[in-house]
Amino acid sequence: MENLPIGAEIDGDQLWSQILNRPQTLHGGAGRRPALFLDRDGVIVEEAHYLSKPEDVVLLDGAAKVIAKANRLAVPVIVVTNQSGIGRGYFGWEEFVQVQERIIEDLDKQGAFINAVFACPHHKDGDPPYDSPNHAWRKPNPGMLLEAALRMPIDLKQSWLIGDHAGDIQAALNAGLPGAIHVLTGHGEEERSGAMAVEGDGFESLVADSIAGVEGVLALLRD
Repeated sequence: MENLPIGAEIDGDQLWSQILNRPQTLHGGAGRRPALFLDRDGVIVEEAHYLSKPEDVVLLDGAAKVIAKANRLAVPVIVVTNQSGIGRGYFGWEEFVQVQERIIEDLDKQGAFINAVFACPHHKDGDPPYDSPNHAWRKPNPGMLLEAALRMPIDLKQSWLIGDHAGDIQAALNAGLPGAIHVLTGHGEEERSGAMAVEGDGFESLVADSIAGVEGVLALLRD
């Protein structure tokens, strides 16, 4: 794809990364800070079953408010999203960009912004070159979170994730996060039992009705 948005790239493995706003490091340049990782569909925006049209973007109630609060606390907000719709040929990167631009615009209208977006199109049922059966970036694997920590000054051991799939919660555990919040929006209701079954030494798994109910977790992310 030509003419990618500023800060975006698609690497040779067909993985999307976009650094929109680099967070400040701690203590005048030294150290790393906690981040808030967010799944996209069903968490930030309404689940639309392979969202590919900007006119179908609907921010979930409370999403902009929570993200704006993280912004004020200087907590990096990083979107990590599986996008098998690309891998399956339902839409392409151009449509993905259009949707992302609408999300960014709608958040901006409410005084909120995201710092980075990572997306994995690979799926075992994908069409080549997107047919990796178990790609390191595809959640529940932790690749997108680990890549974010390589590219940005964040501390995974103090970061949290919000997602609506059991795979989101497992990715948080696999990346070494101390906890995650499973929301019941999107696919949350049907994924609840699987999400609650994710366990690890010291790992905390919480439940909320939606992203609107998770403002309290931001206290865990403060320096």
